[in-house]
Amino acid sequence: MSRPRLLIYAKPPRMGLAKTRLAAGAGRTEARRIAHFTLARTLRAVRASGLDAALYLAPDRALGETLGGLLPAHLPRFSQGPGTLTHRLARGLADSPAGPILFIGTDAPDLTAGHLIRAARRLQRHDAVFGPASDGGFWLFGVNKRPGLPAIFEDIRWSGPHAMADLRANLPGKFRVSLLETLQDVDEISDWKSWNRDKNR
Repeated sequence: MSRPRLLIYAKPPRMGLAKTRLAAGAGRTEARRIAHFTLARTLRAVRASGLDAALYLAPDRALGETLGGLLPAHLPRFSQGPGTLTHRLARGLADSPAGPILFIGTDAPDLTAGHLIRAARRLQRHDAVFGPASDGGFWLFGVNKRPGLPAIFEDIRWSGPHAMADLRANLPGKFRVSLLETLQDVDEISDWKSWNRDKNR
């Protein structure tokens, strides 16, 4: 089997660009700080995993940025392109060769290299893998791309409690699906407060 390809969907941690829902409750300065924190932790986990990774960035002007070394220079960079999250994820899938593909964002501060390695190993024995998020979404999705794969990202109710269930329903019924552990995504101020409470217990 070919090596897994890990696609990281990210935005620069800038006010008014990243974490806009979080900014509504935390303020734009604090949201930018949290976005920087979660992005840095995600990229640290990716680096430690040793997986073949690529950055899918938005907006396009971020393609030439390093953010003070935060965005690794050695990772290939691609534009997320226009459209909804459905279009942007479908573009990454179309860009990738057949074989195992992993998709992550940068919203799960507890993500580790171990999570990514386990996901890649699950795709050796399964057709798809999910890392469920506590809000009903997912912090990771992986699929073995093959001829005849349907449009799996269509008609997903993103940013809500049905996202993972909708995507799973789009997979062929014969697919073997594996679930990883549930992690906290930080999308809103309540998520951030919940994550901090859990860390301080």
